[in-house]
Amino acid sequence: MRGLLLKIFLILACAFAAMGSLSAQRNTEEAVAEHESFNAGELILDHVTDKHSWHICDWKGKKIELHLPVILIYQGKLHVFSSARFENPQHTYKNFQLRKEDPHKGKIIVLEADEAGITHIAAKKPLDFSITKTVFGLMVSCVIILILFFFIVRSYKKNGENAPKGVAALFEPIYLFVRNDVIYASLGKKQGDKFLPYMATLFFFILLGNLLGIVPFFPFGANVTGNISVTFVLAFLTYLITMGYSTKKFWAHAFNNPAIPMWMKFPLPLMPLIEAMEIITKPFVLMIRLFANMTAGHIIILGFVSLVLIFGAIGTALGFMVSPLTIVFGLFADALELLVSFIQAYIFTTLSCSYLADALGHPAEETHSH
Repeated sequence: MRGLLLKIFLILACAFAAMGSLSAQRNTEEAVAEHESFNAGELILDHVTDKHSWHICDWKGKKIELHLPVILIYQGKLHVFSSARFENPQHTYKNFQLRKEDPHKGKIIVLEADEAGITHIAAKKPLDFSITKTVFGLMVSCVIILILFFFIVRSYKKNGENAPKGVAALFEPIYLFVRNDVIYASLGKKQGDKFLPYMATLFFFILLGNLLGIVPFFPFGANVTGNISVTFVLAFLTYLITMGYSTKKFWAHAFNNPAIPMWMKFPLPLMPLIEAMEIITKPFVLMIRLFANMTAGHIIILGFVSLVLIFGAIGTALGFMVSPLTIVFGLFADALELLVSFIQAYIFTTLSCSYLADALGHPAEETHSH
């Protein structure tokens, strides 16, 4: 099984590394084609931040973009229109404006005129339910997961007791590893079977989101797991499940641990305060860890490729000299990000199981044969 996983990883590493390098090189070439001074910071932020449109490619000097729908609720009214409406010098449509500068950069605000006819930003903001690049990428990930596991389930039903084939053979060793070495190892078999659907879905959703973020072609490439809103929701779901299934033993251990001397609990509740902070900070650990690692990977790759244009601005010959090094380091960073994609899915699921095991009263102490 380990040999098969290693082969799968090496194949994916080569493929994703090559595609990621091509994507980063394409982005830098597009920046030059615009005949503007190259700004590495703007290029990187444009990639890792969320937007209301999706730049697919350039064709004959024109940008090919997918303008995503804008869905707003303001003053009890629903407003639905294409983000292409903001493609004007003022970036406005009706009374709505997509801010291109601080404050509220990247956000949709409402413009209103006072009695003197002076336009200013309204204090009340619209409720924004727009389909942004991250949301669209999230939908793509969910659809792919559903399609993949539909074919996996159908393959198992068709083959019966025989060895799985096709995509089922690819995912079976990964699934068995997650079930036996992550979920059962932390929760035990009885509780592990109970929470297996959530934990396995969590793992494969994060893994697929990480991998699709490396693929440079539309409709992939969205930095889904590098968006802090997405990681917050995943961490919050784990937190709700953990608190919802917590036992009296967990709360007694947290706030009245008999192993802690009384002087650390009364009159100053030092240890209960520390335990309370730990309970609160656990979801933030999950949220920040995944967000920071996946965002950093994208930034590092684009940073390496941007060196070509930075040195090329100094001299054309210097840019050509640096190019081979940036390609090598870019490929290495892509392969490293592929490894991190698996590791972060594993860590997020493992920590979720660990937190849940604590809340359930350490059921992993049960013996099992997996």
